[in-house]
Amino acid sequence: MNSLSIGIVGATGSAGEVLPDCLQAAEVQVGQLHLYASPNSAGKVVETPFGAIEIEAFVADQVAETCDIVFLCVSGDFSRAHARTLSESCVVIDASSAFRMDESVPLVIPEINGEVLDGTQRIIANPNCTTAILAMGLYPIAQQYGLQRVMISTYQAVSGAGQKGLDALAGELRGAEVDSPFQHPIGGNLIPHIDRFLDSGYTNEEEKVARETRRIFASLFPEVGVSCTSVRIPIEKAHSESVIVETSRPVKDLDHVRDLWQSAPGVEVRDDSANNLYPMPLTSTGKLDIEVGRLRRNELFGDRGLEFFVSGDQLLRGTSWNAALIARRVAQFMT
Repeated sequence: MNSLSIGIVGATGSAGEVLPDCLQAAEVQVGQLHLYASPNSAGKVVETPFGAIEIEAFVADQVAETCDIVFLCVSGDFSRAHARTLSESCVVIDASSAFRMDESVPLVIPEINGEVLDGTQRIIANPNCTTAILAMGLYPIAQQYGLQRVMISTYQAVSGAGQKGLDALAGELRGAEVDSPFQHPIGGNLIPHIDRFLDSGYTNEEEKVARETRRIFASLFPEVGVSCTSVRIPIEKAHSESVIVETSRPVKDLDHVRDLWQSAPGVEVRDDSANNLYPMPLTSTGKLDIEVGRLRRNELFGDRGLEFFVSGDQLLRGTSWNAALIARRVAQFMT
């Protein structure tokens, strides 16, 4: 495979900053790496696994002429403004929400539905970070037992709101006045409100998780029902989720579910209550895999009911690592 020219737009943001390390870990053959950001950041030099690289100001025509694959680690509005044009010259892997529900654009978690990528796609959407963490724990169960209903409660770190979220938590814990992105104080609190409220009573974040999960699993289970409640909690990194599943077929025993997880790529089983071993943000932060555990039967659904807990680093598994794995698969079709 030839080495590729890779571009990261939004290279100074949280997802863009960790993406070079993820590309190296995914063994993507990077010949040249170009980092793009706003004019304010242009000229700065950052260290990456591929050497010291000077940040360039984003100019769409220059990016299109230079890169084979471009990552957009930017806002949805920016992606909608530039992705189509860039895709005429290079493959675009978009980490924003712009194309996740666009039926003409695949929404991909490589370990789950990576086979949809055949080298013809010009824009590929990365899922919501919460969706990606959920889906990795859900997929081994879905493959074996099918899905009828999935009910999720999320516990999302302040870094999901960017640097402002981190600054707000740190400032509140110091007792300082802060410019917070949250609707209420987050220090010593939790807020059952992420993104804007919709007419349905759900928030946009909750609808994203439900819609994207249904879309990712649509080819296997087109009628699966998904409901979500999203909660912001006062920790810095990693999102966690409590999951209730009604399967299509009876689950024979819980050890079999643990075995399914154990053999699944990207999943680490932490499920030993006797030794207080279970998924937590403290232990999942910095990992490429998700953690899964607290497995038990849900008595409301009998032998088709399960409950479990997942935790994962939303910048890695939820965003940049997933995007790097997409790039690795796309690169297979480039010669």
